Amino acid sequence: MDKFDVIIIGSGPAGEAAAMLLAKNNKKVLVIEKYSQIGGGCIHWGTIPSKAIRQTIVSYMNIFKTPFLGNKLNIEMPSYLELLETTKIVISQQVKMREKHYSRNHIDIVFGEASFVDGNTVEVVNQEKNEAKKYQAKNFIIATGSKPFHPQGVDFRHPKILDSDKVLNLKENPNSILIYGSGIIGVEYACIFKNLGIKLNLVNSRERVLDFLDQEITDALNFRMRDMGIAIRNEEEFDDLKFHDEKLIMSFKSGKQIKTDYVFWAQGRVGNSESLNLAKLGIATNDRQNIKVNENYETTQKGIYAIGDVVGWPSLASAAFDQGRYVSSLLINKPIEKNNFKLYPTGIYTTPEISSIGYNERELTKEKVPYEIGIAHYKHLAKAQILGDYTGMLKILFHRESLEILGIHCFGRQASEIIHIGQAIMKQKGKNNNINYFVNTTFNYPTMAEAYRTAALNGLNRL
Repeated sequence: MDKFDVIIIGSGPAGEAAAMLLAKNNKKVLVIEKYSQIGGGCIHWGTIPSKAIRQTIVSYMNIFKTPFLGNKLNIEMPSYLELLETTKIVISQQVKMREKHYSRNHIDIVFGEASFVDGNTVEVVNQEKNEAKKYQAKNFIIATGSKPFHPQGVDFRHPKILDSDKVLNLKENPNSILIYGSGIIGVEYACIFKNLGIKLNLVNSRERVLDFLDQEITDALNFRMRDMGIAIRNEEEFDDLKFHDEKLIMSFKSGKQIKTDYVFWAQGRVGNSESLNLAKLGIATNDRQNIKVNENYETTQKGIYAIGDVVGWPSLASAAFDQGRYVSSLLINKPIEKNNFKLYPTGIYTTPEISSIGYNERELTKEKVPYEIGIAHYKHLAKAQILGDYTGMLKILFHRESLEILGIHCFGRQASEIIHIGQAIMKQKGKNNNINYFVNTTFNYPTMAEAYRTAALNGLNRL
């Protein structure tokens, strides 16, 4: 039986980050991947394919919006099926790059489904090769990711009932789609499909779309989506789903009904933990199959850790990467600082995109923190005017007395890139984390980044 220092189950961002740090510190590492290629759900079904589709759409939209140029070029937006083809190129490039990382660091990879035999042994079954083999290690890191949530009573075998995995395997261009669930996945795909001219109903069981974000930002997104032609149905709860005359009819507890070609279910995700045989080791999971861990991501079984989406919140590729490095640092006895989740940037790839970091107004009000707001509207920026892109804003929340930056929220073009300027300053200690930094720093002109100076001046003028 082959023995290793650490066995990692899953090759997504969490597993990869853990494997690389361990290997660079002379640990003998085995990575087990259930799928036929490395990369995990992030590469094959989640972040990368959806963002590749969106980027092509945005590139076309930016041409259309460019002053003078957009009116002169006779081009049309590609279809959804054409866009799916572009994702294969990006996925292939990502897989090849990561294969080189594993090879260069002499990390062994085994393909198959893993399950625990005991606290030091896993069995890997490869059904295609009709073989099973056992491996041992002192420590294990579970990084198996997550999959779309499937509620009871909804038949996902039906070709017109989709989730975020199945939507990447469509065989026709839809005329209409109902998305049930308005979390990050729901709103991102709502914008993708609507920008392709597909009739779109976005159904939300809550009062507001993305209600965990700053309300001013979500209000701007709601206005933008409705202006795009997305029908947003808030506070509607699913009751029934029937197929009639080649159409799906969804009924709600309010008595309303919506007829559509496809239903895309986007009500969150569940951890990929059910096949690991965790109960045998006494490792607990919650009702969403997320593994319960302590502050160091160790399960109730000593020496077995869990990281990434399989443990639940915050369910970000960036957070998974950090968790992988953190756990590996413990296993090599070189602990690194554990990052503060409050300083993780959130990127939501709607059109335009949203990114935020730190506190929002609702949280600061609840904690009775004296804060002020500085706002820069994109329509006042020279670079935005040059680009012909006037929709968006940058919002800075800062302490009225110390001027410490408490939160940054951006809605508009390049928001997920712009946020990192603010993140770098928020990570500074003491007086270096101060809104005056943006006033006293010279920004290239014209740039989108100078929105920070405009917002800072706006905020200081309110004091």
